[in-house]
Amino acid sequence: MNLNDIKDLMAQFDRSSLREFSYKNGTDELQFSKNEARLVPEVTAQVAPAPVQATPSPVAPTSAPAETVVEETSAPAEASVAAEGDIVESPLVGVAYLAAGPDKPAFVTVGDSVKKGQTLVIIEAMKVMNEIPAPKDGVVTEILVSNEEMVEFGKGLVRIK
Repeated sequence: MNLNDIKDLMAQFDRSSLREFSYKNGTDELQFSKNEARLVPEVTAQVAPAPVQATPSPVAPTSAPAETVVEETSAPAEASVAAEGDIVESPLVGVAYLAAGPDKPAFVTVGDSVKKGQTLVIIEAMKVMNEIPAPKDGVVTEILVSNEEMVEFGKGLVRIK
């Protein structure tokens, strides 16, 4: 990949609504990110023990954002207890679509039986529609994304039991 190709990708990324972009091809590897704060996991680790230890004074200046982070992390934990199965993760960054078009039925719904290779979701990345197939036969127990939601690499899309 030459320098002009990289500059073009950077310009397209800057104009897009994507927050992160990752590209691998043989020996070439690029990662772009518009995310400003990568300290969220560290903040979560520092804030999570605070309610248990009941020492709010050192955490007081950041208490409002910390409460938001704690609420966001507790909701998926509750959802994972209710649903069973393996999570199918996003292999790339892009926009998830649950149906082939706005007037088309969803690829899968909760309770559907799926066969290995059946399309679960489409992820649009750089104007390319990438079908995400079921890795195994099973039953859909949970859909973890909404239609037209921006997904990151590794984000859970569907849970199959």
